[in-house]
Amino acid sequence: MPLHRRLPKRGFSSPFPKTYAVVNLGSLNAFAAGETVTPESLASCGIVRAMRDGVKILGDGELKVALTVRAHAFSKSAQEKITRAGGKVEVL
Repeated sequence: MPLHRRLPKRGFSSPFPKTYAVVNLGSLNAFAAGETVTPESLASCGIVRAMRDGVKILGDGELKVALTVRAHAFSKSAQEKITRAGGKVEVL
């Protein structure tokens, strides 16, 4: 019997996984207060190099300015920190 049939199969992997370009919240302090942050503006600033399937904002760091952030996905801590700083969260 071949080796690949003898070994146990475990877990599940999606045939179409989503890979996001991740951005930490602390790097958004480079934008001015009241500005709208989009994936295109992140790419033009050099914060995101490859777009992949979208941009995900993670909650690592502190946001010091009020921004309107538009991205494809957000972590819960990132949403809380953005709204606490006086900004808005918009999911694309």
